Order: sequence, then C-alpha cells, then structure tokens
Amino acid sequence: MHKPGDVILGGLFELHYGSVFPELTFTSEPHQPICQGFDPPGYRHAMTMAFAIEEINKNSNLLPNVTLGYSLYDNCATLNVAFGAALSLANGQDRQFVLDESCVGAPPVVGIVGDPFSTFSIATSEVLGLFKLPLVSYFATCTCLTDRQRFPSFFRTIPSDAFQVRAMIHILKHFGWTWAGLLVSDDDYGIHASRALQSELAESGLACLAYSEILPWGNHPEEYERIVNVMKHSTARVVIVFGHQMHLVQLVQQVLKQNVTGMQWIASEAWVSVEGLHTPEFLPVLGGTLGIAVRRGEIPGLKDFLMSVKPEQNSDFENSMVKQFWEYTFQCKFSSADTVQDGEAQCTGQEHLQNVETDFSDVSELRPEYNIYKAAYALAHALHDMLGCVPGNGPFIGDSCATLQTLEPWQLMYYLEKVNFTTSFGDQVSFDENGDALPAYDIMNWMWLPDGGAKVQTVGAVKGSATRGEELILDEDKIFWNFESKQPPSSICSESCSPGTRMMRKKGQPVCCFDCILCSEGSVSNESDSVECISCPEDFWSSPQRDHCVPKKTEFLSYHEPLGICLTTASLLGTFISVVVLGIFTYHRSTPLVRANNSELSFLLLVSLKLCFLCSLLFIGQPRLWTCQLRHAAFGISFVLCVSCILVKTMVVVAVFKASKHGGGTNVKWFGAMQQRGTVLVLTSIQAAICTAWLVSSSPSPHKNTQYHNDKIVYECAVGSTLGFAVLLGYIGLLAILSFLIAFLARNLPDNFNEAKLITFSMLIFCAVWVAFVPAYINSPGKYADAVEVFAILASSFGLLMALFGPKCYIILLRPERNTKKAIIARPKS
Repeated sequence: MHKPGDVILGGLFELHYGSVFPELTFTSEPHQPICQGFDPPGYRHAMTMAFAIEEINKNSNLLPNVTLGYSLYDNCATLNVAFGAALSLANGQDRQFVLDESCVGAPPVVGIVGDPFSTFSIATSEVLGLFKLPLVSYFATCTCLTDRQRFPSFFRTIPSDAFQVRAMIHILKHFGWTWAGLLVSDDDYGIHASRALQSELAESGLACLAYSEILPWGNHPEEYERIVNVMKHSTARVVIVFGHQMHLVQLVQQVLKQNVTGMQWIASEAWVSVEGLHTPEFLPVLGGTLGIAVRRGEIPGLKDFLMSVKPEQNSDFENSMVKQFWEYTFQCKFSSADTVQDGEAQCTGQEHLQNVETDFSDVSELRPEYNIYKAAYALAHALHDMLGCVPGNGPFIGDSCATLQTLEPWQLMYYLEKVNFTTSFGDQVSFDENGDALPAYDIMNWMWLPDGGAKVQTVGAVKGSATRGEELILDEDKIFWNFESKQPPSSICSESCSPGTRMMRKKGQPVCCFDCILCSEGSVSNESDSVECISCPEDFWSSPQRDHCVPKKTEFLSYHEPLGICLTTASLLGTFISVVVLGIFTYHRSTPLVRANNSELSFLLLVSLKLCFLCSLLFIGQPRLWTCQLRHAAFGISFVLCVSCILVKTMVVVAVFKASKHGGGTNVKWFGAMQQRGTVLVLTSIQAAICTAWLVSSSPSPHKNTQYHNDKIVYECAVGSTLGFAVLLGYIGLLAILSFLIAFLARNLPDNFNEAKLITFSMLIFCAVWVAFVPAYINSPGKYADAVEVFAILASSFGLLMALFGPKCYIILLRPERNTKKAIIARPKS
C-alpha cells in the first residue's frame, strides 16, 4: 500500500498468516514468496497507519506545508519476507521509488512503523541500526531490544516484556500467589520473557517458580503431554504463559485430555485478546484467565475511515489488499461468471460493509492500533520539531539544522529521542534512553458467559510514570473466578509463617518452600514470614508466643510471697520474744538469778539478739544500695556483739568458779564490770573495722543476675569483695569456736552455779547452724541464698535465745523458789 508525499513513512504489518516459497532450480528465475491466509486484524493495523497519516496531513498545526506519504509492506509472518521488506523500504529499490540521476534527495523512507514480531524486529534493527534509520515497533516486546549498542535506532510504543513481567509480579503479589508455573514459547519472545521473569522474581523474592517449560513450535503432542503432566503433579495452581495462539491450542487440548482442573491462568499480551481461544471447548479451562493487554485507546474518526474502504478496479487490483479483504469479508470472488465455481458468490464491489459485522470495523478494543497511531504521530512530531529548528541554533555541527532536502535518518532519530506529546486520549508519549515509551498495560479477565461465550473485560491497569514508578489498579469486584468458591485460589508452596516463627528453607527447594520454626527462647519475630528472629534486649524476654518481648520477671525474696512472709514472721516473733525476755529480766533485775554473772551482759546480750532478729529483715525485699551495704554490716556487728557477750560471760563463769577456790581471788579482779564492757567493745570494734574497710574498698551493691534463669532477673546483692565477706564470717566463727571451747572445758563446774553448760549447748547449736550454712549458701541460687542466710540468722538467734534464757525464764516465772542466792550458790550433793 503506497501513497506519495513530501516525506515517506514506511510500515511493516502482518496481513497474512504465512507464505510459501516456490521451488528454485538452476534454470528458473527467482520468484517472490506467495503469502497465504489473509489476516483481517493485520489489514486493520495497516489501515490505522493510513488513517493516522491522513489525519496528520489535515492538521494545520502539525507539519504545515508538508505532506506525508506512506509505503506499507506485508511481512507475511515470515522472517525472510519481513527482512526483505525492511530492506526495500530502506534502500528504495522497489519500483514505487524513482531517484533522480544525481541521487540527491531525501531517503526513500525517513522512518518505519513496525515490525510487530520481536524476532523480526531484532533481525531488521541490527541492519537498519547501521544507518540510524528509526524503527518504531508497535508490538515487539522482547526485553533484548532495549540494548542500544545492538539496536541504536529501535523505538517502540508498546512496553517491553520487562515491564510486562513486573506487571505480572504486581498481580502475584496482590493476590498472595507465591508459587507459580511458567510456560514460554520457543522463540526470542518466550526465552527473554522467561529470563526477565526469573531475574525479577529472584531479585524481589516475592514468588518462586515451581517449574519452567518451553512450548515447542509445530505439532509435538508428546512434548505437550509431558508438560501438562508436570503441571498436573505440581502444587502450583497459577500458570503464567508467554506464548501464542498455536501454543495455547495444543496446550489446552492436552489439559482437557488429562482432565487437569483448578488452574488459574495468567496470559501475556500475545494471547490474552485472541478470540480464537474463546470457544466453548476451551472456556472450561481458560475461563477466569487474568492477563496483560496492551493499553486500550480511542481514535476518533477511525471507524468512519475503515467503513469508507471500497474496491476500485485498477491495474493493480488483482494484487491489492482491498480485493482480498473484500473477498474475505463477503465470502465472494472477483471473477468472471464462467470462472466462478459452484457454490461461490461473485463479488460486485457494491456490497456494503455496514450490513455485516466484522472484527475489521470493531473499534471498541483498539490496542495494537492505538500503538500504531502513537508511532505514526511520534515520527510526525519528530519531523515537526526538526523542521522548526532555527538556523544558527541547531543541534548539529556548526549549530546547523536539518532540512527535507538534506535529511539524514540519524538527524530524525535525534529528534525522535526527545519527542514528547499527549494524544487526544490523554496518554503521554515519550521515549526513555532505551527507546521505550512510558509503560501502561490493561489487566484483562476472561468472563465465561452463560451462553457458552466469553467476554474479555478490563478489570484494572498497571501504569508507570517517571515520578511515581509503577502502580497497580485493580477492581476485584469485576473479576470472574472460574472456581466453585468464586474467590481467588491459593497458590503457595508453604503456608505463611506467623509472628513468633521464622522461615527455614527446605533443602534443595526454592526459597518459597520452607518450614516454620518457632523462635528460640529470648528471641522474637513480630512480622509474618520473618527470615530470622530478633534477640530481646537484656531486661526483656520473649512472650510464650514468641511474637513480642516482655519485661523479664523479677525475682527476689519478697515480703509478699509465702517464704518471705514466714521468715518475716519468724524475725518479728524472735524480736518480740527478745523484748519479752528483756522485760522479764528488767522486771526481775534485782533477783539473784538475773544479777548473777553480770546482769549488764545479759541485758546487752538480749539487745544484740533483738538486733540479730531485726537485721534479718534487711535480707527481705528488693535489694537496694543502702540495704546491700547495711545488711551484712548489721548482721556481722550484731552477731559479734552477741558472741562477744557470750564469750565474756563464759570467761566470767570460769573466773568466778576459780575465785571460789582458795587463792583464786586474783582472777576475778581482771574480769570486773569495766573489763567485761571493754572486752565486748574491743571485740565488736574489730568487726566494725572489718565492715568499714569492706564497705570502703569494695562495697556490696544491687546486681541483676541473669545467669540462673534466662527469663528472670534475679535481684541480689553482690558482695563486692569475697575476701571481706569471708573475713566477716571468719571472725564471727573464731569468736564462736573460742566461746564453745571455753564453755566446753567448764562443763564440769558445779551444776547449781554453772552457766557453762547452757553456753556450751547454745554455741553448739550456733556453730552447727553456721557450718551447715556455708555449703547451703553457696549452692542456693538467687533469692534462696538470701533465704538460707536469713534462716541461719534466725536459727542461730533462736538457738541462743532459747538455750541461754529459756531455763532462766523458767526459773523466774515458774520456779521462783529456786531464784535465791542460797539456791544458786549451793553445791550439788555428792
């Protein structure tokens, strides 16, 4: 199809499904291939470009005073034919082009719209790119064509497969489909789409492929049977197909044969709108298909232009596309009456297109046509910008401008790279550094109608912009799902891991196949599908569900727990008993029993025992700095005071007994009241000095211990200096052992006068308790160490109180007749 003009634009379209090459011999002349199978949509594509040229010529604001012409070729869906057509357009060797003898002038064509096939575009672009002749494709989507090194002059108004792949990934992400199968055609389109999809999935990590198979060209039923068998045994319910109509026909036939159901198909733009698949046989399988379709547009006036096609008898009518179109549409033949075969109608040329409904006149779904329209306008706008150049301010050498008379293809390509305009439908058209237009796709859905037919409806869109990136818009209420539930299916390899667990990849399987492992104690995951668990901060621990951190439980010997209550009660009881005994002794202070053996020491001993009982309270409750510093100091000083009193009392007992013998009075003068008080003061001061040195050098302090329990914080008092603590206990032990030994040696003194036996028994209890305390304290964790120490304090204090003052209280209260000087100093009968 040709039309003369000041500037010629070329076009490559698929007007036939295939071609037949005649057999060649050494003697025969070469013949052109014979194209077969008229394709009405391809003819509509060519007519769309013709319409765009006519519209541009009528537009006074675009290319004024310049008439565009066109030269459109049929590629016959054959690479050889398409390549030859492209070369014919580029070099002008066809008979329609006549160059003057000087070979000066514009090139035969300044730009070509086409080719629709990726493989054909690759072949032609590699050659035309050498001459920088712009090639603007409206349907070639192969990602490989973005390589500007190989294809420097290639442009396209359809998004590349890279964007189509990302659009599909948006759909997978939206519905949560992480496990899908992939089927691709065995050509550049399918292979590059497969690479792009696998690369994008690997980079995003949003989904995985259960399998990836290649659909062969031609009739290969055994291969399709194997592929469908793979689909049948896979757990993936979503199947992505980059293929063509012939692939889908053989594939679905095999799917029906093996009765494979429950599949959700995702179609590429190559077959999503193919009406040949909308058959009652295929719709039970393909109904509900979601697919990516080329952006639909509106072209005002195109329908009237298409309906104006009329057959005209001319010298080239026999080979014209109009003839083939007319015969195909009205099922008739342009021939004489004697050549019309039986049953064939004869075309008159007076038939009316308005009386028949054909796909040719249907302009409701202008998708490839819209891209053709944009491609023609892009070349026109580039020419317009080029001709608007002001000499002296041009972009070329010497600030020059290009002219129609001296136009080079590379000069037009310069302006084509910078073109930017908006169509009447509101879409912006421009090209990036790779020659790709701003991407936009429609999301299509195959609705299975009750009458057995199908309706391909638009349910959303994926648009890309230079500022906002890619955006998926989807109307889920309109989507037809070909399942009993009427809901989107689930297609996952492994169920999502809930918070509190982490994903652990199954060995030898894709990353989407994993086991959910509960986070270990002390670590959490608060999101679904976490790859790893996060350790909780030091003072926190994982919840039972492992989905958040909670403050660790605190543990210390509390006043509110049963153990603490019991020990507190025992401490207060001991204090009360000590006060009662002190009151009894105070009340009966003038009696011989109280006055015997220095009553002042007895009172001091009762006060120290009361302090021993009270100091145990410092070990109960949450440790604080002052309690940690005071507890051991108070404990050490109180017990030294107590044991010092006992030691002095023991020594007094021995001295008094010896003084009762002839010549022993000199011993008593060294143990008068002043010496006794001084001895107690000195012994106690030594312990006070030990405690002071300990507190100054390495003071005990509160400590959060997490060694005993991971999920608990044990509050305890760190002793600071183990040596200081050992010296404190050792000093008490030394005094206690000394008291015990002296009392033990005095055990055979006269019974009525002897207090040594009581002291011996009390110190035996005291030493036994504290000898048992050391290993029990060392092996008791946390609060139980404090409980052991409190128990030791209370046990030893009660032992001293009962052993030393129990018998005396018994005599004072119950046997007052024995509380006389005569009874006390009387010697037992032999």
